[in-house]
Amino acid sequence: MAQQTDIRAGGASSRPTAHDTSVLDNAVWAALDGPHALPHSLKAMGGTPTAERVGQAARYPADVYAFAALADPVDPAAWADLHTLVGPGTTVRIKPVEQVPEGWEIVGGGGGTSHALKAMGEGVQLVDTALRAEPAPEAVRLGPDDVPEILDLVARTKPGPFLKRTIALGTYLGIRDRGQLIALAGERSEMGVPPAEGWGRLRPPGWTEISAVCTNPAYRGRGLATRLVRAVAAGIRERGDIPFLHAAADNANAIRLYESIGFTLRRRSPILLVRSPGTSHQGAVL
Repeated sequence: MAQQTDIRAGGASSRPTAHDTSVLDNAVWAALDGPHALPHSLKAMGGTPTAERVGQAARYPADVYAFAALADPVDPAAWADLHTLVGPGTTVRIKPVEQVPEGWEIVGGGGGTSHALKAMGEGVQLVDTALRAEPAPEAVRLGPDDVPEILDLVARTKPGPFLKRTIALGTYLGIRDRGQLIALAGERSEMGVPPAEGWGRLRPPGWTEISAVCTNPAYRGRGLATRLVRAVAAGIRERGDIPFLHAAADNANAIRLYESIGFTLRRRSPILLVRSPGTSHQGAVL
């Protein structure tokens, strides 16, 4: 059962202003149904949609972000739309889902590494309630040419999914030491610019997710992640959005860090890896 905490943010300029938190209950769907759905006017300009959608089911391209979503996770019609979207015998990561219809199979948790998460993953969602946002002068903006280094750092630190084209979703900042990328954090930034500039990461209306927060183990304990999170949050605040983020429920160190700098735990919810009914010769995994 998903657990939720009511968040009422203050209105001071240094604090997040009040926004509707209900869109965060199904944040992936809110982004795919809103900011990441390409407007017809931008299609005419040759843009490519971030969202792939059939009815009440949507997903990100497999090389962008490893999640699908349903408008209503308990609606059988939405699951039927997801089956049409992904095809038979396809494994897909989805949240927040607690049960699957007949014919679908739960094959694992979608996040975390502990024994308890092998069958069903659990994630936590935290929102900014008292974060001090400020630029980080030493941070540099990362781009497509930096992706190999980003993927290497992500593989060693496992902050969550980051794929070959995730960089197109928004602004990512890094800190380097003698040329080596040693710390990273990003955001799913504002919608409304050409795809080459980034469609924005997970961005329900009024909110922007901070993601891929990680530090080379040899450089931990120096406050690098905190500085990058504050810097990313500064850009989010400038647009009038409120930062939020996700972490694996068993990642106590990350949760403790986020709470210590001004995030508040809002929600716990399951993350499932599910397989669609039927068989596929390719055995696709999305």
